[in-house]
Amino acid sequence: MMAAMTRGAATASAVVAGLCLAASVPPWGWWPLAFVGVALLDVLLDGATAKERFRCTALVAAAWLYPATFWMIDLTLPGYVLAGAIYAVLYGLGGMLVPPGRGRLLALPAVIVLLELVRWSVPFGGVPLATLPMGQVAGPFAPTVRVGGGLLLTALVVAGGMALAALYRRDLRIAGALAGVLVLSLAVAAVAPRAEAVGAVRFAVAQGGGEQRTRFNPCNAPQVFARQLEATALVTEPVDVVLWPENVVNTEPEGTERSCGDLLYPSEASATLAELAGELDAVVLPGWFREDEEDPSANLNYTESVEPDGTVSGRYDKVRTVPFGEFVPLRGLVERFSGELPARDVRPGTGPAVLVTSQGTFGVSISWEIFFEHRARDAARDGGEVLLNPTNGSSYWLSIVQTQQVASSRLRALETDRWVLQAAPTGFSAVVTPDGDVVDRIGIGEQGAMVADVERRSGQTLATRLGFWPMAVAASAALAAAWVLARPRATR
Repeated sequence: MMAAMTRGAATASAVVAGLCLAASVPPWGWWPLAFVGVALLDVLLDGATAKERFRCTALVAAAWLYPATFWMIDLTLPGYVLAGAIYAVLYGLGGMLVPPGRGRLLALPAVIVLLELVRWSVPFGGVPLATLPMGQVAGPFAPTVRVGGGLLLTALVVAGGMALAALYRRDLRIAGALAGVLVLSLAVAAVAPRAEAVGAVRFAVAQGGGEQRTRFNPCNAPQVFARQLEATALVTEPVDVVLWPENVVNTEPEGTERSCGDLLYPSEASATLAELAGELDAVVLPGWFREDEEDPSANLNYTESVEPDGTVSGRYDKVRTVPFGEFVPLRGLVERFSGELPARDVRPGTGPAVLVTSQGTFGVSISWEIFFEHRARDAARDGGEVLLNPTNGSSYWLSIVQTQQVASSRLRALETDRWVLQAAPTGFSAVVTPDGDVVDRIGIGEQGAMVADVERRSGQTLATRLGFWPMAVAASAALAAAWVLARPRATR
């Protein structure tokens, strides 16, 4: 098919394909366009040379990822340009691995699955933003993540796109076979094991509100803390647990000279939180950010559980920290080119991803961690009955990151078959059911509080039991088989 196109037509088609993929993910979320984008890519790869496959696939990736990660331009223009270029080249190389003939039927889904797995894992722990599964969380195949996680959903998106391309070629046999795979996947998801309810708990999620796109300033910390108290005061009915966002409790080292007026010491903040828990007769889950007093070269980012009697029953330190935001890779080199870097890295936690409280055991994925399915999987395996996502997106431009984070919370809810509660200081805060439905949400910049009766759930889905390995192995085997099929019959 590629041979019948002019270079200009192929370039335009590749760009349109990438834009369709971009439009399928939040904040746009037009999920059917992902299938159109993949169909165009499949048509472009049909009969193409290795050089043409590289060029077209790289263009598709660039047109997909540059718009869908446009928010990065506000933080680092060079980083935005470089990241998009790196991933475009990566996908271009992956396109070269797809044979142009009939082996493509196996190879294209396999390559996209493996490329997404790589992108979610490296560099610096991975950048799982603007992923294909995010765009499908409102689509009909979303429940399949309970079986094979986001990688299975990725494979099904590619299979659906290739089915459209087969219809375009009037190859009804291939289109029917791919449609059968999609129907079978839904049938398996419908009977796959799920968690079960073991109790209920009434949660309040408080969002302090305030202006979006603000950079961190320690002198603003008292105001952020005060807004959280104001939002919590909006809870007028009895609740069992109150969830606060990430790092809204920001203090300076005990006994040092106050650098900013009302900036609290840890002991003062702890006393206020203990008093709040007693007044509400509820467990309060605040998000802390402060200097590590035992190691002043590091910061701490954690959520703790404060019981109604004022005692702290548990603490979870963030494990997956944000590159260039909470830690600086290659700091000695990078600091020569940028002056807007955190002075101290956040020390990652090492404990299990849960908080054990008097109201139940809650899994925790702090902010960035919700984008990584293995963090939610660890929380479910560690006994988490409800998944919590305290986060802070107040510094981000536009609503791209925030909407993609809500989509990720919905995916984690489906994968683990747990309720997910997301709390952000300036939005979005959300309540998500195990079926991935958002039943309540507080908008960006608003101050408010949500109350929800939430099931505590126990048990594992196939996705939490098996992880990504089955899909990674299946994709690798499919790619190898594709190249065997691509060899001339006499050679085989």
